[in-house]
Amino acid sequence: MFDSVLIANRGEIALRILRACRQLGVKVIAAHSEADASLRHVQLADQAVCIGPAPARASYLNTAELLLAARLTGAGAIHPGYGFLSENGDFAEAVENEGLVFIGPSADSIRRMGDKVRAKQAMQEAGVPCVPGSDGTLPNDDEEIVRIAQRVGYPLIVKAAGGGGGKGMRVVRYADELLAAVYLTKQEADRAFDNPAVYIERFLENPRHVEIQILADQFGNAIWLGERDCSLQRRHQKVIEESPAPGISREAIAEIGRRCVEACLRIGYRGAGTFEFLYEGGEFAFIEMNTRVQVEHPVTELTCGVDIVVEQLRIAMGMPLSVRQEDVTLRGHAIECRINAENARTFMPSPGKVTTWLPPGGAGIRVESHMYAGYEIPPHYDSLIAKVISFGDYREQAMARMRQALSEIVIEGVESNVPLHKDVLQLPEVIAGGFTIHFLERWISDREAEEAGQ
Repeated sequence: MFDSVLIANRGEIALRILRACRQLGVKVIAAHSEADASLRHVQLADQAVCIGPAPARASYLNTAELLLAARLTGAGAIHPGYGFLSENGDFAEAVENEGLVFIGPSADSIRRMGDKVRAKQAMQEAGVPCVPGSDGTLPNDDEEIVRIAQRVGYPLIVKAAGGGGGKGMRVVRYADELLAAVYLTKQEADRAFDNPAVYIERFLENPRHVEIQILADQFGNAIWLGERDCSLQRRHQKVIEESPAPGISREAIAEIGRRCVEACLRIGYRGAGTFEFLYEGGEFAFIEMNTRVQVEHPVTELTCGVDIVVEQLRIAMGMPLSVRQEDVTLRGHAIECRINAENARTFMPSPGKVTTWLPPGGAGIRVESHMYAGYEIPPHYDSLIAKVISFGDYREQAMARMRQALSEIVIEGVESNVPLHKDVLQLPEVIAGGFTIHFLERWISDREAEEAGQ
């Protein structure tokens, strides 16, 4: 048990964690950079401590400073949120070595599932369907790499074993492109993840991206909380998410959900997590597991009625899950739009002072944001400034409520991608549902080509 949590993150997720802590009567300590002293969760926290300059490497990625802050403030646990150190096994181990509780899975689970090759092997052993690919990371022998690729079949994709965030991936359609792609991906992986190991998988041409949310405690209890369709992506980054996934049978979802639960029990997983799949031709294929709370967790919370962050905290406190699988009832439909401070056409970040911030409201609308009028968006972090989530009894109602919410939101002083969301939610293919992970990028490309030809 612990009675205080140091939040090692910023922005909307830090505020979300603070609110969950308040529900459980847990003291909140906000660890913040010099640039983030004015953030809402810092102002609302019971205690705040500056951990360094604005650049993330000097603050939110600085393990020594975070642990020092925890010692000085008497924190009993650390919640990493998402991004930054949330999936860093060394950080989780360092927290536990300090006698603190890391609010997340064990360091071993993070390392195993963070290595895409080891994760895939674990899922295959647990009977979870996977994308066909190499048995482990690629060797240094060029001839052997060519033989492995021939066995897997073209087109294929080269991936960084320690990758994430859409980095460290290259599609290879022809054999004469293979070795150059492997070499370049290794270089990128080494720079981005300090791990040059890569592997290959069959490249699915038109899949959907569907993920399963799970929770597991240390008492052998695990549950799945429905699925999310995250197929509206740009450069492997999610833009709009929804739950449930349109057009996929509940029986198929329930079967893959059960397999995910069995996998959690098999590997001894603890905490919140997400199994990510590509879905094509009626088949699921595992690609990776995220060992943390997801940006898009609110759509699941709205459709299943379970507070995922509160459950994270309870699990870390040594409590059993407060709900059983038979208690989970999925209902309605939820959609999330990620609102970024960026140009809606060029996607260039737009840091600066927010002069006006008027969030939307009304029936079925939830807004997760740390914004306020006068807030200065720093250039040092990602551009997410808000998540707008709509809920309805059925998909069409959730879509209508989201369109209304987007028409109400006012952000002045910086640019935002609200116009992009408005346009996308009017597209017939999006209204119909069932689009693939390539749909949004192709639509953006076609629009640019059409405008360039005018």
